[in-house]
Amino acid sequence: MRSLWKGSISFGLVNIPVSLFPATRREELSFRLLRASDLSPVNYKRVAQTDGREVPWDQIVKGYEYEKGKFVVLKEEDFKRVDIEATQTVDIMDFVQLSEVNPMYFQKPYYLVPDKGGVPAYTLLHDVLADTKKAGIAKVVIRTRQHLAAVKAQDDALVLEVMHFADELVDVAELNIPSSKNQTKRRELDMAKALVEQMTEKWEPTRYTDDYSSALMALIQDKIEHGGRTTTAAPKARKQTKVIDLAEVLRESLAQAGGGKKKPAKTPAARKTKAKKAA
Repeated sequence: MRSLWKGSISFGLVNIPVSLFPATRREELSFRLLRASDLSPVNYKRVAQTDGREVPWDQIVKGYEYEKGKFVVLKEEDFKRVDIEATQTVDIMDFVQLSEVNPMYFQKPYYLVPDKGGVPAYTLLHDVLADTKKAGIAKVVIRTRQHLAAVKAQDDALVLEVMHFADELVDVAELNIPSSKNQTKRRELDMAKALVEQMTEKWEPTRYTDDYSSALMALIQDKIEHGGRTTTAAPKARKQTKVIDLAEVLRESLAQAGGGKKKPAKTPAARKTKAKKAA
């Protein structure tokens, strides 16, 4: 695996040479747009809005729309003028308790790998962060954009977690979300807690897989093997039910979560049906 860049972590007078590697991989299925009549691939063209003519790359510039329909053009030298110094440095500004950082700020992880001569200081920073349960908050430039980031200890490695800046998160006050105060009934809350307890398992990330991509890939393979025709049946969608009695739904869920040892409690409708049959 090739590194994204080589640089260093710095805090105080300590400087640690490192390489940055992706910590995640996402292999999404990609599709081409085709003409239905002969499956010819459809290409995109860069077309000007004013006259509909195609524009070659050498005639395209970057512009910022400061008012509707009004642009200011930025050239490469303009971007260089505001280029941020020390683009290959993870410059730690502060250390904070990791538990104090809202997980919503975290965006994407990268591995930091020590380069030649950096192992002792790398190990030292890792052990300090692990023992104190703290993270180093830094700014770093990755692929021409500056990011807020946290340097964290993860197993034996240091992880650089790219973060959102505060103004990038939507304030929940902007949304019409009802207050939870005095909304939940004690009886329902107790049953919901019991249900959560029954469904609680030890965290094993390998238990969870991308079912949609797997099913889609299986369908594609089926089409390949059968000349473009589909022979597998589509999965049935779960029926949507209207929740009338939350407590009743919780009781049924508790019974089902109990591993089938208890029969689900009968709904009022089921009890009425049984009574009619008995009559």
